[in-house]
Amino acid sequence: MKWIEWNEIPGFQIGHSQDEKGGTGCTVIICPQGATAGVEVRGGGPATRETDLLNPKNMVQKIHAVTLSGGSAFGLEASSGVMQYLSEHHIGFDMKGIYIPIVCQASLFDCGLGDPKAYPDKAMGYQACVNSEHTDLSSGNIGAGTGASVGKAFGFEKAMKTGLGHAAIQVNDLKVGAIVAVNACGDVFKANSTHRIAGAYDYAKKEPIDTVNALIQGIENQSNPHENTTIGCVFTNADLNKAQMNKVASLTHNAYAHCIHPVATSNDGDTIFAMATNEVATDMDKVGILAIKAMEKAIEKAAQNAHAAYHLYSASDV
Repeated sequence: MKWIEWNEIPGFQIGHSQDEKGGTGCTVIICPQGATAGVEVRGGGPATRETDLLNPKNMVQKIHAVTLSGGSAFGLEASSGVMQYLSEHHIGFDMKGIYIPIVCQASLFDCGLGDPKAYPDKAMGYQACVNSEHTDLSSGNIGAGTGASVGKAFGFEKAMKTGLGHAAIQVNDLKVGAIVAVNACGDVFKANSTHRIAGAYDYAKKEPIDTVNALIQGIENQSNPHENTTIGCVFTNADLNKAQMNKVASLTHNAYAHCIHPVATSNDGDTIFAMATNEVATDMDKVGILAIKAMEKAIEKAAQNAHAAYHLYSASDV
């Protein structure tokens, strides 16, 4: 087993576009030849697009891109730009002269940091696709992670800045990658440890707030239910079907539980997509285990590599 870069997994392009002043952005994961895909949505208020078609009982067998964005429900517009770019490049299903790509999406709420009226639009989604033509291994304040923050159980004024992270892992011919924008109500830790990376912070006292203990002790959760969503995607060269990819997406949520405390609260709405190019015969559980490891590393990097912005400290500031 070894760590690799996401661009070492053939068949995928990743691009980002952002409005740094507005505090929002989007990230697109493109699979030009089409990917077998699944999804697991956990949370009461997700902003999503084209998730129902990933149900194994439904007809469509391949998708062509996943968009991760800020902007809450407004950010769903970004996929219109992704659709336009893909169709122009003859990516999608050829339907009598027009190419119709299948683009899934999840959006997070970042409207409370920069300009509350800024959100990823069609032009930003298109530009993210253009940017995917050139490899960008950046993480932190980029793409869907531009306006991400964590530790919001006690309001934005006690949150910390996080962002976008990615990681990839290889075992023999099997490769699994993960990308995530971390925007949680809870605090972020190194996987399966007590080592905190970022979370609720008392700026007056200049000390961290243990969100779990504070909530246990009865301090009211002041976070808005729609302000917290961690959204991600795992992608692999494994040969799995739709039902199996839905299970991989479900298994990968374990990474959230290993790194974010508390996780999946009533104020969180989390989504993970899973994409496969169907090249390497393998066991579904093996892919799931590797996806968890990759997502854990991606979550850690999303917190570690962010920098201070919008009056919020980052991990490097405390």
